[in-house]
Amino acid sequence: MHPEEVTPSTAGPSAGSGPRPARAGPSSSRRVVAAGSPAPDPKRLSKAALENLEEAGAEVVLCMRALDRGGIDLVSEALRGHGTFYELDHYPPDDVFDSARHSQYYYHAHRPGEHGHFHTFVRGPGMPPDATPVRHAGDEPWPTGDDAIAHLVAISMDAQGRPLGLFTVNRWVTGEAWYPAATVIRMLDAFRIDHANPSWPLNRWLTAMLRFYRPEIAWLLHRRDEAVADWARHHPDADALEDRGLEVTSELPIDIERHLTDIRRALRRSSP
Repeated sequence: MHPEEVTPSTAGPSAGSGPRPARAGPSSSRRVVAAGSPAPDPKRLSKAALENLEEAGAEVVLCMRALDRGGIDLVSEALRGHGTFYELDHYPPDDVFDSARHSQYYYHAHRPGEHGHFHTFVRGPGMPPDATPVRHAGDEPWPTGDDAIAHLVAISMDAQGRPLGLFTVNRWVTGEAWYPAATVIRMLDAFRIDHANPSWPLNRWLTAMLRFYRPEIAWLLHRRDEAVADWARHHPDADALEDRGLEVTSELPIDIERHLTDIRRALRRSSP
């Protein structure tokens, strides 16, 4: 990929057909990764779980290979046709939304050390019927009902359009309704973008990535809740979910090829 110019945007929010996540500000806030159990080890997973992960990993690789053979990549697919790449703006401008699965994502940039990142979400109608946000006494309004939205995970990308890592963010970053990690983990299976706008392979890749890294995303979401709780303990006079001092709540570098190799090795060991 040949990255387009990244420029601070002076434009207001793009007009859309419905509610959208809030735009994060420049990434000057602290990254906090709470101490916790080690990241998931494929060797500890069941054979059925490994088979599901291997299938998703094969889909991830297939989508990337198909784009690479055409001389394009995942990020260029998100930016295609939108001219200059402005920092903080959403790409595509009105986000990508699957009305059947109530899944949503967009790409933007504002963090050092990466080209940009994809944010992934599930909206109210796609959530489990018993999904309930945490109790909150703050002044910031949270989206409710069909407008409720939960951030699942962000995927950091490099300048060649390849993934660097996964991370989670504080509530104020995306303007979401805040659900406990266990509830958000149940939402992961609902995420699916099953159409070709703006790109069939990009949409398939994102859908497969949330399956391929499901154990790691679950781990990150638990670390997210720990980071927020830890921040609240150390900043008792602040609303931890709205504190601009806490932006990235957990993160994990990723290597797709190595991860798929580890899964396949664990799968061979699990076979009789």
